[in-house]
Amino acid sequence: MKKVLLVATVQSHICQFHKPLVEILHERGIEVHVAARNNLAEKNGLQLDFVDKVFDVPFQRSPISFRNIKAYKMLKRIINEGEYDIIHCNTPVGGILTRMAAKKARRKGAKVFYTAHGFHFYKGAPLKNWLLWYPIEKHFAKRCDKLITINEEDCNLAKKKFKAEVVHMHGVGVDIKRFHPIADTENIKLREAEGLSQSDFVILCVGELNANKNQKMLISAAALLKDKIADLKVLFAGNGDKERELKAQTESCGLNGVVKFLGYRKDLENIIPFIDLGVSCSKREGLGLNLIEIMLCKKPVIATKNRGHNELIENGVNGYLVDSGNVSDMAEKVKEIYENNGLRSEMAENGYEVALRYSKETVNEELVDIYGF
Repeated sequence: MKKVLLVATVQSHICQFHKPLVEILHERGIEVHVAARNNLAEKNGLQLDFVDKVFDVPFQRSPISFRNIKAYKMLKRIINEGEYDIIHCNTPVGGILTRMAAKKARRKGAKVFYTAHGFHFYKGAPLKNWLLWYPIEKHFAKRCDKLITINEEDCNLAKKKFKAEVVHMHGVGVDIKRFHPIADTENIKLREAEGLSQSDFVILCVGELNANKNQKMLISAAALLKDKIADLKVLFAGNGDKERELKAQTESCGLNGVVKFLGYRKDLENIIPFIDLGVSCSKREGLGLNLIEIMLCKKPVIATKNRGHNELIENGVNGYLVDSGNVSDMAEKVKEIYENNGLRSEMAENGYEVALRYSKETVNEELVDIYGF
């Protein structure tokens, strides 16, 4: 039986992004193992129960953490003993350590794939990102058989600068059976379950509560809007190290009745369909999976300008793009969508057509081609 090893810094990454790949592999009788740090307790009971074997490897996100030495040794032993046909690594640290540890296995015939879910260097990125991550990724690109990118900017750069077979795919695939528009009667029930009324104008922001996701920008925009939109409600789905800071900002802005923190949610299919608007404030984004899920439910979106968002949104057509940190512009765009039902519907329909390109069906076809089945 053939075997594949999936590697990422944390196990939640595999749970959130690679179940479709595992399903494809299992359909072909391929055994799937995972090596990643167990962080599932932080993710509200998320379970990695769809693979054949899991190794808890103590990866740390910082590339200079000494604890990664132990992780590297464990991973090298797993790879050398596992006799894998394909080793597919993800995330910067997981990708680096895997390509180091797989050197012997690759000489013996194993294929090594690396998916870059958004390089840390990009147009407009801080200089320190280029100085640290660009030479690292360029060097380790030579140590994989296929480098998989999920946005055009990363793909074009890698093809031009790196010595590797570079391929592009449309993200990790979104399930259109899970994320889709719902009837008004169902909308009412789902809103009531979250303590919301039909008159509320609901904005949703999904993502880990961290500095890069930049949720403080939306809270500041909500402060400008609270007296202009009577029934404004802003929902944050996610947890992270900025939660206490964001809650303090919410209180200081007088938004306790407006902003609601939902924590980490596994049931976004019960939330996204009833919202009015999706927002992402990320400074850096490889693609923007949650925006795709929102657009599949036929909702308009507003997002900050970056390569991942720019690839999904045509400004003024299926949503709005605003400069990162431009709170007043974001507030104005929210108000414009709130006041114009026709615009809201038009953007929603246009966004739906874009999102279909990133469906699980499309991505599964790309994965089959990449794996060479």
